[in-house]
Amino acid sequence: MSGVPALESLLVIALASCALPCQAQGSGYWTDAWRGWHFYERPEEPGELEAPAPRPVARPASAAAASAVPDRASVTRPTRAPELLEFERLQKALEELRQIAIVQPSEVNVRRYMTLESQVVARASAFADVARRVAWMQPELDPSLQGRPVNALALEVYDQQQARSRSRAVAALARDHVLLFFFRSDCPYCHAMAPVLAAFAGQHGLRVEAVSVDGGALPQYPQPRADNGIARALQVSQVPALYLAQPGAGRITPIGFGVLSQAQLLERLGSLAEGPPGTSASVAPLRSDLTTTAALPGPTWGIKP
Repeated sequence: MSGVPALESLLVIALASCALPCQAQGSGYWTDAWRGWHFYERPEEPGELEAPAPRPVARPASAAAASAVPDRASVTRPTRAPELLEFERLQKALEELRQIAIVQPSEVNVRRYMTLESQVVARASAFADVARRVAWMQPELDPSLQGRPVNALALEVYDQQQARSRSRAVAALARDHVLLFFFRSDCPYCHAMAPVLAAFAGQHGLRVEAVSVDGGALPQYPQPRADNGIARALQVSQVPALYLAQPGAGRITPIGFGVLSQAQLLERLGSLAEGPPGTSASVAPLRSDLTTTAALPGPTWGIKP
């Protein structure tokens, strides 16, 4: 029986020599008794080992600065003028007081609103006074010097200049234009319009072709032309009617209907004859942007240039 202890000793030594490599290769299976007893545990594969963490790639300093988010506290907002802040404060306070006074129209609320409103109106009046003084010293900023004047004396001079300029323009039209005057012998307005038109045409050298719609005559135009269909072609539905015709170009432009004064005739004909600013009235073409023109063949008129 002496061989039995020796055999047991050899078995213990063999087990100890086998356990040492297993402990070195395994994951602590023989030592972590807290997990309990397991019959078999799969050894870790080489690919299951944790991969080394990737090394950070160095970025250029310019890219890092561009991607950096600025701190909100470090961002400086543009400062606004204190006058703007004061204006907004007044505007907001005035609106709030107005709404309160509308919803609850007590004496206190209305008085508060009217007090602040009077202060705002006073500031606006001060602004208007300063603006008026600035305009007096700067002619290019004075609205009373732009276009039609507002002063009575200056307005009279302006009207005289306009009348002379338009008279020259109408005289230039007389070279190749004719006035077509449509009337009816039993129309009282036509009888009132005829002497005004005759005096205006004689003053500016315009030729008038009177066209009788009913075949009758007027004292100023005892031998009018009979309507040969031109009134229907122009859709003349009301008399007296006045048109400006250019026989050489085959163009007819309406001037007006009803009784017109000489001032109105001069204004309308002058406006049609005036060209763009800076253009001489003697060479300015008829302004097509202010007219509605009906083109008819010359033989239809029966009027020679």
